Formats: sequence, structure tokens, C-alpha cells
Amino acid sequence: MKLSPSARKWVRGVVDYGGLVAFLIGFFLNRGGGMTSQEALVQATWWLVGGSLLGLVVGFVFEKRIAPFPLIAGGAALVFGGLTLFFHDVRFVKLKPTVMNTLFGVALLGGLVLRKNPLKLLLGDAVKMPDVGWRKLTLNYGLFFLALAALNEFVWRTQPDDVWVVFRFPGLLILTVLFGFAQVPLMMKYAKTDEPPPPHVE
Repeated sequence: MKLSPSARKWVRGVVDYGGLVAFLIGFFLNRGGGMTSQEALVQATWWLVGGSLLGLVVGFVFEKRIAPFPLIAGGAALVFGGLTLFFHDVRFVKLKPTVMNTLFGVALLGGLVLRKNPLKLLLGDAVKMPDVGWRKLTLNYGLFFLALAALNEFVWRTQPDDVWVVFRFPGLLILTVLFGFAQVPLMMKYAKTDEPPPPHVE
């Protein structure tokens, strides 16, 4: 099915954020209905699982594929959400950002240790930079993901559930977008090195 550019953006939004939006709405609707924060979190996890599953289905139906990152994120939401519902323990859903960001950070930094550039493998066709630029960008993102994992641990262990839910979404998304913008100067700096040198005039 051929989609217009605007329709494609809506589909991508559902795939990427459908589960998290459903989780946010479900939590505050249940809180407004008089549930305790713990009860609201458990009930909102049903929304998270349902929204994540719907996002994966929508992506497959309209795009005929599921991109790696939405597949990983959606699969993790199903796993941690399922554990939360099975054990009736909200710690599982709270730990998901910690576990996933730690895995991403370790994968990126581990790739550097092995002299690989994981980000280049994922974005190499879209962004042109020499290896030194990719190494610095990979290091920055690896440390950033580990910082997000630590920040999530701090927030869910010290703040009320209402605060953590907003931190989870859209808080983490906002931090990620801002960090991405902060990397633009680095990417522009090293992207310029791929330009051919100006002709030499005697």
C-alpha cells in the first residue's frame, strides 16, 4: 500500500510511540478514576502492551517490514510489560528503560573497544563522516545511554509514580532529541572533512 508522505509520518509515529502514548494516557485516566499509582501503573501496562503490539502490526501492514529499532523497543515493551502483568509487579516496567539504555550503551562502547563503529553500520548511508567522527559520535551516544539508564534508576526510586511516568514519556524522548541536536556541530565538523580539497592555484 503506497502512502502519502504525511500518512507515512503518522504510521511511523504510531509504530515508534503508540505504546508509550497509550501508557501515558492509560495511567492518568486510571489515576483520575481514583486508582492508586501502583494500580494505575499495572492497568496502564495493559495499554502499553496493547499499544506496542498495535504499533508493530501497523508497521508491518503499511510498511511491509518492521525496522530494527521499533522491533527492539516494541519487543522489550511486550516482555517487560508481560512480566509486570504476570507478577503484578510494577518494578519490571520501571526497569525497562534502565535495562534497554544500558544494553544500548554497552553495545556502542563495546563496539568501540572491538574497533567497530555500530552507529556507522546503522546510519552510514544517511550520514557521511570519516571514522574519527563516527568514533566520537559513538562514544558520546554510548555514554549518553548509560547516563539515561542511571537517571531512570534515580527517578523511579526517588520520585512519585506520577513523576516517573511523565519522565518516561515524553521526558526521555525530549532528552534524546535535545542530545541529538547537541551532536549536530560534531557531525557537521567531521562531515566537512569528506569534501574534496579546493583546487590549488599556482
